[in-house]
Amino acid sequence: MVRNAWNGIVRGRTAAVLGVVALGGSLAGCSGSDKPAQAAPPGAPGVPGAPSSASPPPTTHPFTGGRSGLKNPVLAVKIENTRNAMPQSGVSAADIVYIEQVEGGETRLMAVYSSKLPRRVGPVRSARISDMHILPQFGRPAFAFSGVQPKMKKYIRKSPVYDISQDNGGSSYVRWGPKPIPYNLYADPKDLLKQAPKATGPRDIGFRFGPAPAGGRPMKSYTARWPAVRMGFTWSAKQKRWLASYNGSPDTAREGGRLGGQTVVIQYAKTGRSQFRDVLGAYTPLIKTTGTGRALVLRDGKAYDAKWSRPSEGKGTTFTTADGKPMTFAPGQVWVALVNDGKPYMP
Repeated sequence: MVRNAWNGIVRGRTAAVLGVVALGGSLAGCSGSDKPAQAAPPGAPGVPGAPSSASPPPTTHPFTGGRSGLKNPVLAVKIENTRNAMPQSGVSAADIVYIEQVEGGETRLMAVYSSKLPRRVGPVRSARISDMHILPQFGRPAFAFSGVQPKMKKYIRKSPVYDISQDNGGSSYVRWGPKPIPYNLYADPKDLLKQAPKATGPRDIGFRFGPAPAGGRPMKSYTARWPAVRMGFTWSAKQKRWLASYNGSPDTAREGGRLGGQTVVIQYAKTGRSQFRDVLGAYTPLIKTTGTGRALVLRDGKAYDAKWSRPSEGKGTTFTTADGKPMTFAPGQVWVALVNDGKPYMP
């Protein structure tokens, strides 16, 4: 088990090591049209994050609010998110796209798939310790990545994921395209899932889909910021989704068109220093995704102030409006931008 051993935030580049990740115990635990469903909750009632075997099968997909892929396994893939890697493959097909801070103030994506699968995904890159804190809410998903630093391997082995990294995925991974290593590693999601036949299916992770709640304020665009990266989201009334940009330039998909989702969640979470460092000596950020905090939810051309709550790593994250009611998402792809609660911070 990877426990969330978060002992407070000590700010500043010279801060002492902030949190030690401890082990012990154990954690809990394709294609088709996505017709929007106007219902909440998206699955069977119950505690967010409860195992799917404990409740009836969902009638809408708990990740998208749609009706396809209700029994498909869950696959998470780490994807490079720098200019050298763009345009990325397969991101537009994801149900959920997490944006996480990594070393140097840059970001990386973790795309979560279930309702449908793309033909190719990548460039696939290495995992980080924050992934191990996010993924337990999905049960035991398949997890694709290109490797980890040696000191983190034991955490991967004891985490509730099926490790289908480049080391274990065999011919599922290929070097493709004109870009140099490490920006040319891609994977076939269908082949990846063959390596994890027991990967768990979708379950309630706290998302609620349906008509927009009352209130909200009109918003045409919003920019999420990390120490070295800006990602913008601009509302397109024509496409009925938020179009993504990267450092001021359109963020396009290799398959064509702009990346972006029907709902964008700006989740403010404390970003501190883990025990890990990269080859240059920079500390790997550790993002605290349990507990409570504030959020900004973008949907239908409006912004809603919200609160998030996640009681433990085996449970999902619920979002509520200022008056305590469920914050409903627009059916479709959800982006979750994990930004520091405060100014952009380099641990």
